[in-house]
Amino acid sequence: MKIGSTPDKPAAAATPAPQAAATTEATKEARGGTPTGASKPAQADASAKVELSSTAATLLSAGSTSEFDAEKVARISQAINAGTYQVNPAAIADKLIGNAQELLTKAKA
Repeated sequence: MKIGSTPDKPAAAATPAPQAAATTEATKEARGGTPTGASKPAQADASAKVELSSTAATLLSAGSTSEFDAEKVARISQAINAGTYQVNPAAIADKLIGNAQELLTKAKA
């Protein structure tokens, strides 16, 4: 499974090559249309529909806390500015895995 795709939603389609996009703009200009980079605002399709995955819905319903330790942020900022901040990749990996397991457990419940 690729990062970012979920079992209940298909993976996103590939994006067109930059060369194809440039050709499309040139074609629009040649036909008298406006290119994508023009100042006309994009029109939203009224029939556009967005569906959230069950994981996203779980995350939104759980809410988030906006609490943080201002003193810790200040200490880390000072260490970064002084060039003494040490990154612990093992701790980062452990916390990422723990968070992923927690989210998957919530999504299954």
